[in-house]
Amino acid sequence: MTKPKPRGPERDHLRFCFALHRAVSGKGDSCFSPYSVASALGLTSQAAAGETARELVGLLAGTDADVTKQAELLRAAATLEQPAHREPPVLEVSNTLWAAEDLPLNEDFLGQLAAWPNGGVKPAPFGTDPDGARRAINADVAETTRDLIPELLQPGSVGADTVASLVNALYLKVAWLHPFSEHSTKPADFHSPSGTRRVPMMHLSERLSYAAHDGWQLVELPGVGEANALVLLPDKDLADAESTLDEDGLAKLLSVKAQRQVRLSMPKVDLEMRAELKPALAGLGVRSMFRPDADFTPLTPDERLCVDDVVHQSVLRVGEQGFEGAAATAVTMRLAAMIGGDPVDLVLDRPFLLLVRHAPTGVVYFFARVVEP
Repeated sequence: MTKPKPRGPERDHLRFCFALHRAVSGKGDSCFSPYSVASALGLTSQAAAGETARELVGLLAGTDADVTKQAELLRAAATLEQPAHREPPVLEVSNTLWAAEDLPLNEDFLGQLAAWPNGGVKPAPFGTDPDGARRAINADVAETTRDLIPELLQPGSVGADTVASLVNALYLKVAWLHPFSEHSTKPADFHSPSGTRRVPMMHLSERLSYAAHDGWQLVELPGVGEANALVLLPDKDLADAESTLDEDGLAKLLSVKAQRQVRLSMPKVDLEMRAELKPALAGLGVRSMFRPDADFTPLTPDERLCVDDVVHQSVLRVGEQGFEGAAATAVTMRLAAMIGGDPVDLVLDRPFLLLVRHAPTGVVYFFARVVEP
């Protein structure tokens, strides 16, 4: 009997993307950053041991996998090519362990943290001035995200019993390789579940990578410097179709895409979402890190810690000239004592999915569900 071909880290990353999308997305618009969440959880897995680590690695990379390959994939997607004679793309990533000054830290973990993009440790006065610590974390995230996320941690989210927070922040701004003409943008109908509404509709006629397979149409919009956007339009209602789309289905669509002349009509997109991920992660099998018996001895040998919450915020804007997005994820920890052919016409006038990806690695920076643009 022939053994199945091993799944690569890119396919495992897509599996994580779809699993989290189903866990956090409701029936309306949604937007989150798989890159940011995977980075924060990947760092958390390296700070953990035993069942706490196994659950995180299982979500990120599969039950028999090593999170190291996922970390390598994320690090590879943390830089973009800077082509000459075009507006350069901007990608900034930070991975920060905010720690109480009296919290003893393992040197081995600090070495692993330093290997992540802009990975480092910063002190925070959690015990003496918890709101000051919260403001310092928020200011750092706001700086990385160009003020698109000014207050990741809301008042009251950091207490005197908080001792550490692992925070990933991401900012991405990329111009289209083939911009939409601003003069062509006009009001048009978009058929959403709440009824037909008028939205600014952009128009582009260009040779693009296109695929139609198994009830979905895909078009790839290339950006300057290796980042691109994938638009996924189902043949039937999105609510009915997306439950059957998974990492294998998307991989198949990508494998059959070919250059076609595409006349694309697409609404401008402006999405923002904030989520406390603890319930979603628990539903995906990550539970032990929230319990008092969580094992974070690779992070600190002398204190028993558990995760209090995982907070995520994401912003994505898509217009005629390109796209801009920002995301941040904070894993806050407390002392464990506390718990080809004819042109293709593609009109996006009804709900669709939108993924912003790093083309060489397939890492997904943003995963959006556009229902009420």
